[in-house]
Amino acid sequence: MDAAAIAALAEPQRRAVYEHVAAAGVPVSRNAVADALGIGRTLAAHHLDRLAEAGLLEVSFARVNGRSGPGSGRPSKLYRRTGTEHELSLPPRDYRTLATVFADAVEEAGVEPVLFEAARRQGARLRRDDAPVDELLRGMGYEPYEDGPVWRLRNCPFDGVARTHAALVCGANLALLEGALGARVEIDPRPEGCCVTVRRTKDNDDVF
Repeated sequence: MDAAAIAALAEPQRRAVYEHVAAAGVPVSRNAVADALGIGRTLAAHHLDRLAEAGLLEVSFARVNGRSGPGSGRPSKLYRRTGTEHELSLPPRDYRTLATVFADAVEEAGVEPVLFEAARRQGARLRRDDAPVDELLRGMGYEPYEDGPVWRLRNCPFDGVARTHAALVCGANLALLEGALGARVEIDPRPEGCCVTVRRTKDNDDVF
């Protein structure tokens, strides 16, 4: 599955289609993808379906015009990025298992404050005062997007462990970003994406 997913992204135009769907954050139709990338609808559908077959996108059906009932038309085929992580390493490595062991040990020992302080120090090492905030976040594995006065994050790079140790991972995630970005970081949980947001500067200049 992972090798197939990586192979599916080797074609540049297909990768552009994937990146557009991932950045959208909501299900998108083949027409929307075709219009955004300036390609034909048939070609857009081909790339979207190949990405879905590789496990990179998930498919749903809905009417995009908001109408329902007789005469409202057929539902459109929509695509969005899956929550599945894909890795390929030779030989295979399993860092998530060890991370889960560490998380269990931290919770059993009750040393969460020690973990959070270590995460804050690591964030400080990653800080780059001359870098735009979104560039710094992307370098740390996040997918930031502007939402009014804040940067929101579409993903959590630590989602695999967060599923079983949510409070611990979210606390460490917050501390890591506090170290990297300072007091501009806040917790703002939502149904999807990362629970952390980053306040943008008043003058819209997001370089430190």
